[in-house]
Amino acid sequence: MRSDLSSMREAARLGRDLPAEDYDVVLFTLGILAAKNREETSGRIERDMAVSYLSRFAVLQGLSSRLGAARPDDAPQPRVFVMGSPGTGIRGNPEDLNAEGPYRAVPVYMNTVAANEALVLAGTDRLPGPAYFGLNPGLIKTDIRSNYLGEGSIAHRLAEALIGITGQSPQTYAKRILPLLFAPGLEGRTGVMFNNKAQPILPSRGFDKAHADRFMTASEALLRRALR
Repeated sequence: MRSDLSSMREAARLGRDLPAEDYDVVLFTLGILAAKNREETSGRIERDMAVSYLSRFAVLQGLSSRLGAARPDDAPQPRVFVMGSPGTGIRGNPEDLNAEGPYRAVPVYMNTVAANEALVLAGTDRLPGPAYFGLNPGLIKTDIRSNYLGEGSIAHRLAEALIGITGQSPQTYAKRILPLLFAPGLEGRTGVMFNNKAQPILPSRGFDKAHADRFMTASEALLRRALR
């Protein structure tokens, strides 16, 4: 199903329309990096926050309670995997989720990282139904950096070439992560995060439930504003 996930209306529609009752797993991978100068969507949301985090939150609002509901009673609890960079020590600032203060691209991007970690840690309370897990793939050669470095620029090409040499390939990462999505050992667990070798990692230091809840409250307010 095609959808423009920079639009919160489109993301909310997708969450309502996806036939999630038969799903075992939902995997969120979409994302960009914040641009060097602030970009805003038609819904007046900072573009990186809209694409890399808030669209996920919007999809889940319409999807979480239906996820896996039509499967057999003895089926495992449905799972949501959120790809970002959890466990890297980024606490973020839930008071400026829309980057309306002084703009700097890297802190703005890191705020989406923190928001996604909050979703993993607080998802079961705010969007109940599935279990939530975080994925930190590290540096992998993709086009995610094009929004910051400039697509096709010399800096972009050099960065991707270096990452391609030093980091693992998307194919290697996929082979490591795919079994994790359905691992029986995750049954009964939630809020667990994994590194690029599918090994569990700790949450960011100081990222307690109260801090995650502040992100969820700010997310709800920003989404309501975008959908007005």
